Amino acid sequence: MFSTNHQKFMEMDELSLQKVPYFFIIDFLAENIEVFKENEIEKSGLLIDFQNFSTTKTQHELIKNIEWKSYPETLENFKSGFDIVQKNIRFGNSYLVNYTRKTKIETNLTLEEIFFHSTAKYKVFYKDFFVFFSPETFVKIINGKILTYPMKGTIDASLENAPEILKNDKKEKAEHYTVVDLLRNDLSMVADDVKVDKFQHIDFIKTQQKDLYAMSSEISGNLKPEFDGKVGSIMEKLLPAGSILGAPKPKTLEIILEAEGYKRGYYTGVCGWFDGKNLDSCVMIRFIEKEGDELYFKSGGGITHMSKLEDEYQEMKNKIYVPIH
Repeated sequence: MFSTNHQKFMEMDELSLQKVPYFFIIDFLAENIEVFKENEIEKSGLLIDFQNFSTTKTQHELIKNIEWKSYPETLENFKSGFDIVQKNIRFGNSYLVNYTRKTKIETNLTLEEIFFHSTAKYKVFYKDFFVFFSPETFVKIINGKILTYPMKGTIDASLENAPEILKNDKKEKAEHYTVVDLLRNDLSMVADDVKVDKFQHIDFIKTQQKDLYAMSSEISGNLKPEFDGKVGSIMEKLLPAGSILGAPKPKTLEIILEAEGYKRGYYTGVCGWFDGKNLDSCVMIRFIEKEGDELYFKSGGGITHMSKLEDEYQEMKNKIYVPIH
């Protein structure tokens, strides 16, 4: 398994060293890696809409009332994995675990319509397979500098003083510190002079269901010479993304595989666009997948020793939305 993946990462390196533009998609466990040169994207059936790269030219009208129903698992079901996570945290095997669930949804929107009408920094529709609308950048590479923007912590925007509450919430703050620390360490593997440029920056996210505030930070460094221009090697080093895994990474991955009991697949993997010089990539969250005739929304959140079962269950349900207004 590993060797073929390693070859894919090397293929990405070759293309980026030759300054050939391409789009890549890597699943959560880096078992499936797909690379599309610019002229191959169209026939692959991929639709991509990033901030500075889009394959969609036309505007689409949406003339229907949106129907949207979700069928979250019971609290008891959610609790069984949550308990595995908490037990491991108590044993000191991990101090932050990103625990995710899979929820059946029903909607009169097609995956393609969700792609066209949702608003997000990063959107991808993959044939008849999945769609996501992600607010989360993974890494950017701009002129030899690598930047990452970990997002951790959300709050209902309708609450009074929501941004202040979020900034000062002990649990959310601890989670945010942990992820920032983790990603600072991760970036240090591929970059020198790594520093936190912005800490606990608050973003507003508008959705059809409810408005949210989310907390993010910015970390940057200068790529080490041996990684300069090698997008594949950089990805191989940094994946899985720390923000959707937890810390420490290897042990936390074991805990996730035991606690979740379903395959994440491409959900929480990363995809990115290399334009021949710079890279913009995102974490594939806010993710809807088709399985047979059913649609599933995959969502989750970070669990620490301070996490309360009911709150985490609620957060998982809060994230089952589509940002269409």
